[in-house]
Amino acid sequence: MSKVAADIKTRLRGVAVGLLTPFDDDRSIEHDKLTENAKSLYDEGIRTFLVAANISEYHSLSQDERIEIATTGVDALPDDALVLGGVGGSTADATELIRAYDQVGVDVMMIMPPDHTYLHEQGLLQYYSKLGEATDRPLVPYVRGFDPSIQYLADLTHLENVIGIKYAIEDPVKLGAAVEKGADDVVWINGLAEPYALSYWMEGVEGFSAGVSNFRPEVGLELFDALAEEDWERARKLRDICLPYQRFRSETGSDNTLPGANSVAAIKAGLELAGLHGGNVREPIVQLNERDKQRAEELYLQLDDEISQLIN
Repeated sequence: MSKVAADIKTRLRGVAVGLLTPFDDDRSIEHDKLTENAKSLYDEGIRTFLVAANISEYHSLSQDERIEIATTGVDALPDDALVLGGVGGSTADATELIRAYDQVGVDVMMIMPPDHTYLHEQGLLQYYSKLGEATDRPLVPYVRGFDPSIQYLADLTHLENVIGIKYAIEDPVKLGAAVEKGADDVVWINGLAEPYALSYWMEGVEGFSAGVSNFRPEVGLELFDALAEEDWERARKLRDICLPYQRFRSETGSDNTLPGANSVAAIKAGLELAGLHGGNVREPIVQLNERDKQRAEELYLQLDDEISQLIN
């Protein structure tokens, strides 16, 4: 492994921030701005980073661009940062990407949710097993977009090289049952950000991926500390100040009925409002319309005020 397993697990037991991909007006990647974001978030105390991830617009990137983004992220960050790289697609394409990530120094392979229309749990387990054979680096499967059985989730924890599971299903009961049935040494990560941090912690989660903490990392760091210290009242307050912006992320946007369409564009707006770099998005995601840009600013100012009252 690229780092001692115990150290990797320690990093997974924290706040994982996504490095979003800043695109310019021509939708080209602005690597200098990606570097600045990574360094700024590290300086704020973040030590676990997701590159070429779902929130990084993974599916709008070419294979070469994913490798380039991973290289930029690894080069921007000190050695004590943990970098998870998004991997997906066919077994051949995923293996190719894993081997490229190995070369550039990605620490953990985060296996993206399956994008097949038709799935079989045993087939998925075979897929992860084959990807594990392609590298000595650990895997973190990202469970989202389908409704697996408890037994499948438990089986996933017993696969060689699987060191953690990013769980992004709105079902805490299934999570708790899978944690109980699965291997003791696998780290469960909440993939639904701050709104679920408290309830999923109670079911056995030990870390979470960022929502508003992608642009205000102090919120996620304080929330994690509150959870670790079992300060449930403070944890609820920190979760609650995130909810208005997180609900905004889940909205459809204009001329659309599909939920969550605002998600990436809203985080990019938050990055810009926080003095970081969001940039444009690529299709099939669309920019916020003028009304939603105004709402993003209003919600950001509300969040900023509540952070000042609760943290500073």
